[in-house]
Amino acid sequence: MTTPVTVITGGGRGIGAATARRLAHAGHDIALCYRRDTDAATAVLADIHATGRRGIAVPTDTREPDQVTRLFDTATATLGPITGLVNNAGITSPIGPLVDLAVEDLRRVVGYLLCAQQAARRMTAGAAIVNVSSVAATLGSPGEYIHYAASKAATDTFTVGLAKELAPRGIRVNAVAPGIVRTDIHALSGMPDRPDRVAEPHRPGGRTRRDRRRDRLAAQSGSLLHHRYGAARRRRPLMGATGLVSVRALALFGPEEGPDRST
Repeated sequence: MTTPVTVITGGGRGIGAATARRLAHAGHDIALCYRRDTDAATAVLADIHATGRRGIAVPTDTREPDQVTRLFDTATATLGPITGLVNNAGITSPIGPLVDLAVEDLRRVVGYLLCAQQAARRMTAGAAIVNVSSVAATLGSPGEYIHYAASKAATDTFTVGLAKELAPRGIRVNAVAPGIVRTDIHALSGMPDRPDRVAEPHRPGGRTRRDRRRDRLAAQSGSLLHHRYGAARRRRPLMGATGLVSVRALALFGPEEGPDRST
């Protein structure tokens, strides 16, 4: 049986790192990319190698086409044909209203398109792409992350369109849409307490659960990469067995903290 080879963008921290570790335990060889934090990426890579799987970490700015091409070229040359992409790298820019954003902040949203394009050019039947979206796509994030929310709404539309486009080739495209998850993106955006502040109106005590949320998201993403993602778990399919779009909006809290609103 061929070993699956999965590219994970933003794999050095947060949701991406949790997904990399989970997939390595499931038998995947992993190519992760990161922008700056070499130490964090090295730690994830060590955990991958500890499972007995192969892994590489490639510094990549997913806004830059040449760097994205290099990521996929390196992954293919080192690990073999790419069978999966977890399109996870998120933007980090100062929180604030749209009128205060720099042009550079607005350009941070193109990476998903470039990564999916490179993956689609290389994948064959049986491969899969998982785009990490957000419930911000429907909430808008006024005064904070409007450009981020807009990019995630675009991700949902992009997922639907690309799933239909790649279905004839036997390549599946799905998305997961988490709520608030306590990761470094909030601190890097200048508001490390944002998860607790946003959670406060929704739950007594206003607490989020960092590790459980990230692990659950990793499990969701990992399940969508596998052929055995079962028909019993498909709800309101937009397409057939290949190219099924499943935008799963995860609730703010996990099932141990409140109702599971997965769709």
